[in-house]
Amino acid sequence: MASHFEIELDKLKNVIIKIGTLAENQLIEAVKALLSEPMAEKKEVKKTEEKIDRLDVKIDEICQTIFALQQPVASDLRFIMASMQISNEIERIGDLAMSVIKNSKNIKDKHDLIVKFNVAELAKQVEEITVKMNQCFLDRSETTIGEIFVLNNSIKKGTDDMIHSLMNEMKSNSKAVVSGMNLVMVLKHLERVSEHCTNIAEHVHFMIKAKIIKHEKFDDKQQ
Repeated sequence: MASHFEIELDKLKNVIIKIGTLAENQLIEAVKALLSEPMAEKKEVKKTEEKIDRLDVKIDEICQTIFALQQPVASDLRFIMASMQISNEIERIGDLAMSVIKNSKNIKDKHDLIVKFNVAELAKQVEEITVKMNQCFLDRSETTIGEIFVLNNSIKKGTDDMIHSLMNEMKSNSKAVVSGMNLVMVLKHLERVSEHCTNIAEHVHFMIKAKIIKHEKFDDKQQ
């Protein structure tokens, strides 16, 4: 029969999975808003945001309960510490998804800009890294962690190149300034989502290897 401590650990894992899934779905809705695809009703998106916030608080409460039960050590302690950090990262992903939705509404002639600068490809990459973020927590695979780091580097480079092109567009076309600046903000939000996913991969690596590693160093090791 599982102890109270083991039950709380299992509960913590399940809540992390739940909040991660909600953030993933929220990011998908944000990409739909950006690409002008049919998305969930506004009230449903708002409900998801509220659920993420509540679960973030619940995770802190579960961790406090676990520490009150006993003094966890070794892998259990790493799991709890990483879970607290992961929860914070996921909550920020949810916030950034909402910001993408809001800024996307202020982009006029959105379709033309999306096509011209191939924004859809970058947005889909951010969707992919968010899916992998949840996957890496579930399977705790170094392979998945490495894939996240590689994808994050691609997203960072793509964002930089896209923003540079947008700046040049705004310099030559004053009518594109307002929409262009809103699109730049959206791109920066998406880049930050990717960074949060990468941070989560780093926390998972700490869980499984008891070592803190930054993705730049991980890339060096893989070469």
